Amino acid sequence: MTDKNASAIVAAARSDQKITTKELIQQLFPDFIELHGDHLGTDDPAIIGGLASFNNQPVTVIATDRGKTVEKRMATHFGCPTPGGYRKALRLAKQAAKFHRPILFFVNTPGAYPGKSAEENGQGAAIADNLLQIAQLPTPIITVIFGEGGSGGALALACGDAVWMLANSTYSILSPEGFASILWKDSRRAGEAAEIMQLTPTSLLKKQVIEGIIAEPADHQQVTENISAVLTRELTRLEQYSPEELMNKRHQRYRKF
Repeated sequence: MTDKNASAIVAAARSDQKITTKELIQQLFPDFIELHGDHLGTDDPAIIGGLASFNNQPVTVIATDRGKTVEKRMATHFGCPTPGGYRKALRLAKQAAKFHRPILFFVNTPGAYPGKSAEENGQGAAIADNLLQIAQLPTPIITVIFGEGGSGGALALACGDAVWMLANSTYSILSPEGFASILWKDSRRAGEAAEIMQLTPTSLLKKQVIEGIIAEPADHQQVTENISAVLTRELTRLEQYSPEELMNKRHQRYRKF
């Protein structure tokens, strides 16, 4: 696997050839049962969550979804969750902890939905609640970023014990275009911004922000096999700890930042 520059990785993370949420779930969790709603009246399609088994073990799976058709992409705001989506994710995560199920997050989002309705319904508070409450759940939590990992919209689903990234994915405070627009008032310098932001898996691994990089060949079946191997190893590692040890190690992970 040859190294790519940051701009190429950004383009690959956004590519239509990228593995989709539905493919990941179907191939990794063929018995997946979707659960709906945040119990406050909404059911954001940008967050798919439910129950499944992995290596004959019950798990909770929570993923962002961008959709494939125009209608689905409009409904999911191109993979940008609303407050209800984050509340649904939190509900399912707390349910998982109650029944001692590991939580597996899969993230591909440009960020939280920035529309007026989201702000009116508490977008910032919903993300903050996820950061606070999910980080305190005494069950193994693993996040795989498989496309874009944008801003607090991704961080709200990546506040557990381990974060892994596919080779062609990004994890950053905002988009390169947004960075360039703020810093230089010129979004056309997004390529230059991407290099400065160090948003690639290689850069983030060097800084110990993530635990590892998952190889991402063109064959989507091989991609899911690679993810499965990582999840198997990580669950085996995390499940050897008591809840108290798990929480202590999680706190140490974030304090080193």
